[in-house]
Amino acid sequence: MAGSATSSAPTSVRASAHQGQGNYQFALIALTSLFFMWGFITCLNDILVPHLKSVFQLNYTQSMLVQLCFFGAYFIVSLPAGALVKRITYKWGIVVGLSIAAVGCALFIPAASYRVYTLFLGALFVLATGITILQVAANPYVTVLGPPDTAASRLNLTQAFNSLGTTIAPLFGAMLILSAATVVATNATPEQLDAMRLAEAGAVKLPYLLLAAAFLVLAAVFAALKLPEVEDEETVEPMRGGGSAWQYRHLVLGAIGIFLYVGAEVSVGSFLVNFLSQPDIAHLSEADAAHYVSYFWGGAMIGRFVGSLIMRQIDDGKALAFNAAIVIILLVVTVLTTGHVAMWSVLAIGLFNSIMFPTIFSLALHGLGKYTSQGSGILCLAIVGGAVLPIIQGSLADTVGIHLAFLMPIICYVYIAFYGLKGHKPA
Repeated sequence: MAGSATSSAPTSVRASAHQGQGNYQFALIALTSLFFMWGFITCLNDILVPHLKSVFQLNYTQSMLVQLCFFGAYFIVSLPAGALVKRITYKWGIVVGLSIAAVGCALFIPAASYRVYTLFLGALFVLATGITILQVAANPYVTVLGPPDTAASRLNLTQAFNSLGTTIAPLFGAMLILSAATVVATNATPEQLDAMRLAEAGAVKLPYLLLAAAFLVLAAVFAALKLPEVEDEETVEPMRGGGSAWQYRHLVLGAIGIFLYVGAEVSVGSFLVNFLSQPDIAHLSEADAAHYVSYFWGGAMIGRFVGSLIMRQIDDGKALAFNAAIVIILLVVTVLTTGHVAMWSVLAIGLFNSIMFPTIFSLALHGLGKYTSQGSGILCLAIVGGAVLPIIQGSLADTVGIHLAFLMPIICYVYIAFYGLKGHKPA
């Protein structure tokens, strides 16, 4: 079970858990704000994709470069971030990550002013660099702040607040970003078109300026907080000898699972606005479709709150496999139907996605001992799936249509079901 995934928690932490439980609870409360923020900022990409597609007149593949740059940062930054966090501690890794994220948000202002797509992509990469450092620091930190047997439950609870951020973000984006979309008149001159596109591009300035301020405030708060020290993991022996986290089969298979899960989740989420806008699905405007995206992420939030309770009693691997099987069925229904049946089946995927990331993450880290930081870096490296698979689905959407493109994520969930049943078991 994933509940034992943190037997790698530092000896000093486990030994003193009963003495510092209150301090751990305070630290967990503070950490939930981080999970909320990176959920919010990540889901805002689902609004940014159709917005920039309209502003720059992109095809589906080109618009997916947003996710390529954002999640590509995980591939480039994760392992260096793991080394950085190991050197400067979890707390200061969080402060550095928040500060870099603030810079990335601020870079949206010149990108919008000059209306250059590559500047938007560069700003996203900087923002994602900060979020990657946060992920590498905060996910394993949560797993060691408390008893090992409730680690998966604890990570699911904090991930539920991540989903709260993803639920609110589409509403925020619809109100402040997509509402700026204009109807192009058939007799508009090139100068008028350019002015309208510039105004649409400028719609991102206020939202990302507010986010930059929020990240800076959080960085200051975490710099001032006194959090439990858990740097002693080097003294904890892994469940078998060796010189690297890469030797653990269940970690490597878990990294593949993270790659496919994040890729599938981002692919589905990125296409929701455009999918729901299709005449044969719901024929909604982009702003109205964005409101329905909140149902997708709201389902994930509910599933994680429920999962944090019931996964204390249910085998985590079986729960993972069951949820993956349900998602496969929902994707098949989405592809084979139209109208409201297809709309609600694709939105229901969020509910069953809910427990997947934290469960795969905690199962993969089981028994790594002093290699936990390295293992966390490897798993965060695998989040690059969110960069690669949406490009593939975008290419499919451009060639066979957005509807049939939803066949691609089915392959990902078949593997996740395998990992839940067999792949997560240590060799």
